[in-house]
Amino acid sequence: MAEYERSRTMPAPPEHVFDQAATAGQAAQWLPNELRANEQRSSASDGDGDGDGDGDGDGDVDVPELRPLKGELRLEWGAIRDDGYTGWLQVAEHEGGSSKVTAHCSFAGESDPGAQVAHEALDRTLERLEEQVRLRIDGAAG
Repeated sequence: MAEYERSRTMPAPPEHVFDQAATAGQAAQWLPNELRANEQRSSASDGDGDGDGDGDGDGDVDVPELRPLKGELRLEWGAIRDDGYTGWLQVAEHEGGSSKVTAHCSFAGESDPGAQVAHEALDRTLERLEEQVRLRIDGAAG
């Protein structure tokens, strides 16, 4: 089993970041669907996984169901037995009222996209979530 992880500091309290990530309808904007799309493209006979073939996660990729663990400020998705891919996002308190957010993905067998692809996807995931958090902060301040 291959496992990949990335972390990023975000300018908001942990509860705020977790609530933004766990908000229904928001998951498609930050989840690392590039990994799922890459996996679907590689296993699909027609090779079009998300419809556009560029791996940016903006196509019609199924968003996995999130399992929020609010008391732990953790979100989980996927199941190794289903498609070889699972992941989680953990939010923790960081200095100065900020948060440290860690995104983690695990792959079984041939579903592993490789370290470079996984790390780039996780970095983009955390960037997208931070953008959502910043928009919410800016909206609340204005």
